[in-house]
Amino acid sequence: MSTILVVDDSRTDQEIIKGMLAGNDVLLADDGVQALRTLDGTADIGLVVLDLDMPNMDGFQLLEVLGSDQRYAKLRTIILTNLDELDNEIKGLQLGAVDFIRKPIHMASLKARIEVHLELIRVQRELERQHQVQGATLEALFRHMSAGIAISFNKGPIAEEVNEHFRINPAFEKLSGRTREELLKTGWAGITHPDDLDAISRHYQRLQNGEISCYAADIRLLKPDGSIIWVHLFVSTLLLAESHGLNHFALIEDITARKTIEKNLMESERSKSVLLASLPGMAYRCNYDPDWTMKFVSSGCLALTGYRPEDLVDNSKLSFNALISPEYRLPIQKEWERVLAEKQSFRYEYEITTASGERKWVLEVGQASYDDAGEIEALEGIILDIAHRKEVEHNLRYVSTHDSATGLYNRESLEALLEADARKRGSLKRALVGLDLTTVRLIDYGFSYSEELIKKAAATLSQHCTPNRHLFRPHETRLVFYLIDYRDTKELLDFSEVIAEELDALFATERVGGGIGILEIGPDRELDADVVLGKLWVASERSISIFSKDFRPRFYDQDMEALVTREGEVIQELAKVALDDDNDGLFVEYQPILDLRSDSICGFEALARLNTKNLGLVSPLEFIPLAEKAKLIIPIGEKVMIKAFRFLNRLRERGYGTLYVTINVSVIQLLRPGFTGRLLKLASEMRVDPHRVGLEVTESVFASDCHHVNSILARLRDAGFYIAIDDFGTGYSSMSRVKELAADCLKIDKYFIDGILESELDAAITRDIVSIAHRLGYSVVAEGVEYLEQKRYLVDSGCDMIQGYLISRPVPEEAAMALLRSSAR
Repeated sequence: MSTILVVDDSRTDQEIIKGMLAGNDVLLADDGVQALRTLDGTADIGLVVLDLDMPNMDGFQLLEVLGSDQRYAKLRTIILTNLDELDNEIKGLQLGAVDFIRKPIHMASLKARIEVHLELIRVQRELERQHQVQGATLEALFRHMSAGIAISFNKGPIAEEVNEHFRINPAFEKLSGRTREELLKTGWAGITHPDDLDAISRHYQRLQNGEISCYAADIRLLKPDGSIIWVHLFVSTLLLAESHGLNHFALIEDITARKTIEKNLMESERSKSVLLASLPGMAYRCNYDPDWTMKFVSSGCLALTGYRPEDLVDNSKLSFNALISPEYRLPIQKEWERVLAEKQSFRYEYEITTASGERKWVLEVGQASYDDAGEIEALEGIILDIAHRKEVEHNLRYVSTHDSATGLYNRESLEALLEADARKRGSLKRALVGLDLTTVRLIDYGFSYSEELIKKAAATLSQHCTPNRHLFRPHETRLVFYLIDYRDTKELLDFSEVIAEELDALFATERVGGGIGILEIGPDRELDADVVLGKLWVASERSISIFSKDFRPRFYDQDMEALVTREGEVIQELAKVALDDDNDGLFVEYQPILDLRSDSICGFEALARLNTKNLGLVSPLEFIPLAEKAKLIIPIGEKVMIKAFRFLNRLRERGYGTLYVTINVSVIQLLRPGFTGRLLKLASEMRVDPHRVGLEVTESVFASDCHHVNSILARLRDAGFYIAIDDFGTGYSSMSRVKELAADCLKIDKYFIDGILESELDAAITRDIVSIAHRLGYSVVAEGVEYLEQKRYLVDSGCDMIQGYLISRPVPEEAAMALLRSSAR
């Protein structure tokens, strides 16, 4: 939890704001000077609520200090202004404030804004934590790689503060012979041999201009002791910051030995045998024919290929062409044709197959020798082992394209493949099968345990991968199959059913399910991967909402498209209600609860209703889940509580002070830090007795964290609130768990009440629930009572209270009052 610092010279305003933020860690300061001392002494302050008009150091001066000190770069500041201080608001925002609130302070607005900024701080810190985990892996690779790596290396001398992104690994420091600080002062131009500087500078300028994304070259570096080393340089773009001018990284590999050998070969024929013996590969002379018939092969051939030189000479045992991996044979032939036609040297990287069957990367550098008539006499050159360099390049690519936990390709890889296939495979059928494992994160045993479960799921599902069926992990709780060239939708459905069976078996002991969404991709050549994946997530989430704890596939279709549109419209209306206190779209109706002993109304259940201009009446079964999904249930739930408290006060004023009102509470509200304190404060402000307020929670809230939820309910009970378990019998709890709950009442779901008139077994179950609940010390309310016969049976069964259409439908406040008056007569 982030600490909040309130800076205001008004003690009254301080206490008001602090009280409103109950449940958060709030510190107070009277002016800017005291605020700075508090910031210096407290590490976890993430949000500052700042009044501008203060003695000693006012708000503007404090903002200037905060903006000039890097220690406070992540600090978020909300300024308090008066209604007519537009210039102050603009100035405050220019000085670094992220938001402003005008006085007189509107508590709900301030609270809502602070909650938004606290959530942003939480998300930012979580992203930083994830970045640190990933960074540790990359840091280990960075530090232990044998190749030298330099990130954001400046060309000329530059100050530390200008190029704060510059980094080198130990290998680069060793190869260059200089520390990071020394390299900052010299720049790469200062350590590059003058003969190589012009050519490499041209490449670098093209990279900076965006004409190329990478380049490679063999260059010489000057060491501090005057010695020279040859390196193979590879430079590529690497986005570090939009405003940063040095968005690139460089790899260098020491090739001094190779260059020395190449030079000596050209300089002295007499030392050829010695040089060839030390060559990290082999030298050759061959005919220009389809088999590349060898006439001379150096002794390095054995270490490179596993064959003796004499095995290749004159194709004695096999031709060199047979060593070349098949897919490279034609490209090599065409490249030789090209360079010979242009009288250039040959340079090509490819794979050979050694005597042991191992595929090995090599670099061939060669040229033709000509007779006096200008005809090709032979081809001469060297073939070097570059397997290690290729391994380094592969590792770098792997880290950027794979999920580190499962080894599956990540979201970037999936998006790239989708967009590439849209251009080149437009005629083939393509589809995505998305697996939503969000519910696995709800298991009580922590992140590591749930991560192991997801890794097991990935390993199990990987067995279904084929050349036309690939598995990705684009998100921490989602897996995606990408299918190409399938037959029809039946094949997709059959495959999804197989996946569902395996996941059901895998998670059977955990008692959790998940969603399976299916999306068929259209033939459009231009594809927005974000949009496609967004639709897939909707389908998988809809699968969860429909099938609960089972894995069952759900296609994304036109009906779902319309449903998504509808959900967006409802969420928009909910947002209007949440942010506008004058919006009357949200209203509350009250359904009476009848005491069976006195046969009189003993209370009401407050039920939220939504009526909008564009959509008309929206069912609570529709808008409540959407409010929870959009995190709007917090402000909407509080508005319902306020309306219910007002109704309770009206009841007291009309002489019905013994009646109570129950309010439904979402798990999101219940688990929100500070919920209990806020509820008590609201009851105190509105002069409502907690003993006349019931809080209804469904059994499903105990699926999140039963112990934590129960402790919250216990604190609410201790404060006087009446706790009821709603929809009992259809959800999560068993009787063994129910006896441990901090509750006062069980509300039997309508499903069981309907069964009273349908079968003797169902009626007996209802009677048993009432009996067991009483023995456990709970009162019982039967919901959904519609017939007099049901009421009589419940009276005989000892049920305490009932509610339902037999008594009354949910009605507005005035109608509820009329019910009370009529029942009194």
